[in-house]
Amino acid sequence: MTMEQAWDFFSTPNNLSRITPAYMQFQILHMSGDEKMYTGQIIRYRLFALPFLPITWTSEITHVQHLSCFVDEQRFGPYKLWRHHHKFKKVSNGVEMSDEVNYALPLGLIGRSAHWLFVRRQLNTIFDYRFKVLEEMFEKEPLVFQSA
Repeated sequence: MTMEQAWDFFSTPNNLSRITPAYMQFQILHMSGDEKMYTGQIIRYRLFALPFLPITWTSEITHVQHLSCFVDEQRFGPYKLWRHHHKFKKVSNGVEMSDEVNYALPLGLIGRSAHWLFVRRQLNTIFDYRFKVLEEMFEKEPLVFQSA
Protein backbone atom coordinates (compact mmCIF):
# COMPACT_ATOMS: atom_id res chain seq x y z
CA MET A 1 0.00 0.00 0.00
CA THR A 2 1.25 3.44 -0.87
CA MET A 3 1.06 6.47 1.38
CA GLU A 4 -1.35 8.04 -1.11
CA GLN A 5 -3.73 5.03 -0.91
CA ALA A 6 -3.68 5.05 2.89
CA TRP A 7 -4.20 8.80 3.03
CA ASP A 8 -7.05 8.62 0.51
CA PHE A 9 -8.89 6.07 2.67
CA PHE A 10 -8.37 7.80 6.03
CA SER A 11 -9.01 11.33 4.76
CA THR A 12 -12.50 10.33 3.61
CA PRO A 13 -14.81 10.71 6.64
CA ASN A 14 -17.46 8.47 5.07
CA ASN A 15 -15.06 5.54 5.55
CA LEU A 16 -15.50 5.83 9.33
CA SER A 17 -18.61 3.65 9.16
CA ARG A 18 -16.56 0.91 7.48
CA ILE A 19 -14.18 0.69 10.44
CA THR A 20 -16.70 1.09 13.28
CA PRO A 21 -18.41 -1.97 14.77
CA ALA A 22 -21.88 -2.49 13.27
CA TYR A 23 -23.56 -2.70 16.69
CA MET A 24 -22.69 0.98 17.21
CA GLN A 25 -24.90 1.97 14.24
CA PHE A 26 -22.51 4.78 13.29
CA GLN A 27 -24.15 7.33 11.00
CA ILE A 28 -22.88 10.68 9.72
CA LEU A 29 -25.70 13.22 10.14
CA HIS A 30 -23.90 16.23 8.65
CA MET A 31 -20.52 16.95 7.17
CA SER A 32 -19.37 20.41 6.11
CA GLY A 33 -17.60 20.77 2.79
CA ASP A 34 -17.03 17.94 0.40
CA GLU A 35 -16.11 14.28 0.78
CA LYS A 36 -12.46 14.94 1.69
CA MET A 37 -11.25 16.05 5.08
CA TYR A 38 -9.83 19.55 5.60
CA THR A 39 -8.84 21.77 8.52
CA GLY A 40 -11.98 23.29 10.00
CA GLN A 41 -14.31 20.57 8.72
CA ILE A 42 -17.23 19.84 11.06
CA ILE A 43 -18.69 16.33 11.20
CA ARG A 44 -21.79 15.49 13.24
CA TYR A 45 -22.71 11.87 13.71
CA ARG A 46 -24.79 9.54 15.82
CA LEU A 47 -23.78 6.23 17.32
CA PHE A 48 -24.86 3.90 20.08
CA ALA A 49 -22.30 3.46 22.85
CA LEU A 50 -24.72 1.04 24.49
CA PRO A 51 -27.73 -0.58 22.77
CA PHE A 52 -30.13 1.84 24.48
CA LEU A 53 -27.93 4.94 24.49
CA PRO A 54 -27.79 7.01 21.28
CA ILE A 55 -25.07 9.67 21.29
CA THR A 56 -24.80 12.64 18.97
CA TRP A 57 -21.21 13.74 18.58
CA THR A 58 -19.74 16.74 16.75
CA SER A 59 -16.07 16.74 15.77
CA GLU A 60 -13.88 19.32 14.13
CA ILE A 61 -10.84 18.46 12.04
CA THR A 62 -8.41 20.87 13.66
CA HIS A 63 -5.20 20.02 11.84
CA VAL A 64 -4.32 18.37 8.53
CA GLN A 65 -0.83 17.81 7.22
CA HIS A 66 -1.24 16.09 3.86
CA LEU A 67 0.16 12.52 3.78
CA SER A 68 1.43 12.89 7.35
CA CYS A 69 -1.22 13.41 10.04
CA PHE A 70 -4.55 14.86 11.04
CA VAL A 71 -6.33 15.65 14.29
CA ASP A 72 -10.00 15.48 15.16
CA GLU A 73 -11.38 17.03 18.33
CA GLN A 74 -14.80 16.70 19.90
CA ARG A 75 -16.78 19.94 19.98
CA PHE A 76 -20.00 18.46 21.42
CA GLY A 77 -20.42 14.94 22.72
CA PRO A 78 -20.00 12.53 25.60
CA TYR A 79 -16.46 13.43 26.62
CA LYS A 80 -15.16 16.38 28.58
CA LEU A 81 -12.13 16.22 26.24
CA TRP A 82 -11.47 14.16 23.10
CA ARG A 83 -8.44 14.71 20.87
CA HIS A 84 -7.50 12.03 18.33
CA HIS A 85 -4.19 12.41 16.48
CA HIS A 86 -3.74 10.12 13.45
CA LYS A 87 -0.17 9.76 12.15
CA PHE A 88 1.11 8.14 8.95
CA LYS A 89 4.66 7.11 8.13
CA LYS A 90 6.10 5.27 5.15
CA VAL A 91 7.93 2.11 6.21
CA SER A 92 9.77 -0.51 4.19
CA ASN A 93 6.78 -2.87 3.99
CA GLY A 94 3.99 -0.30 3.51
CA VAL A 95 2.53 2.44 5.68
CA GLU A 96 2.51 2.70 9.45
CA MET A 97 -0.55 4.37 10.91
CA SER A 98 -0.71 5.24 14.60
CA ASP A 99 -3.43 6.70 16.80
CA GLU A 100 -2.95 8.83 19.87
CA VAL A 101 -6.15 9.56 21.78
CA ASN A 102 -6.31 11.97 24.69
CA TYR A 103 -9.65 12.02 26.45
CA ALA A 104 -11.36 12.80 29.73
CA LEU A 105 -14.84 11.95 30.93
CA PRO A 106 -17.15 14.42 32.65
CA LEU A 107 -18.92 13.96 35.99
CA GLY A 108 -15.94 13.44 38.29
CA LEU A 109 -16.24 10.20 40.26
CA ILE A 110 -19.12 8.96 38.10
CA GLY A 111 -17.06 9.48 34.94
CA ARG A 112 -14.01 7.77 36.47
CA SER A 113 -16.21 4.84 37.51
CA ALA A 114 -17.72 4.60 34.02
CA HIS A 115 -14.20 4.61 32.59
CA TRP A 116 -13.15 1.79 34.87
CA LEU A 117 -16.36 -0.21 34.33
CA PHE A 118 -16.76 0.00 30.54
CA VAL A 119 -15.46 3.06 28.63
CA ARG A 120 -11.80 1.99 28.54
CA ARG A 121 -12.76 -1.53 27.52
CA GLN A 122 -15.14 -0.26 24.83
CA LEU A 123 -12.48 2.04 23.35
CA ASN A 124 -10.00 -0.83 23.24
CA THR A 125 -12.63 -3.01 21.56
CA ILE A 126 -13.31 -0.33 18.93
CA PHE A 127 -9.62 0.15 18.09
CA ASP A 128 -9.05 -3.64 18.04
CA TYR A 129 -11.99 -3.94 15.64
CA ARG A 130 -10.55 -1.21 13.41
CA PHE A 131 -7.19 -2.95 13.37
CA LYS A 132 -8.80 -6.24 12.34
CA VAL A 133 -11.00 -4.71 9.62
CA LEU A 134 -8.16 -2.62 8.18
CA GLU A 135 -5.83 -5.59 8.23
CA GLU A 136 -8.40 -7.58 6.22
CA MET A 137 -9.07 -4.72 3.82
CA PHE A 138 -5.39 -4.07 3.12
CA GLU A 139 -3.96 -7.55 3.65
CA LYS A 140 -2.36 -7.67 0.21
CA GLU A 141 -0.59 -4.37 0.80
CA PRO A 142 0.66 -3.95 4.36
CA LEU A 143 -0.65 -1.21 6.59
CA VAL A 144 0.95 -1.38 10.05
CA PHE A 145 -1.01 -0.05 13.04
CA GLN A 146 -0.08 1.22 16.46
CA SER A 147 -2.22 2.65 19.22
CA ALA A 148 -0.80 4.95 21.83
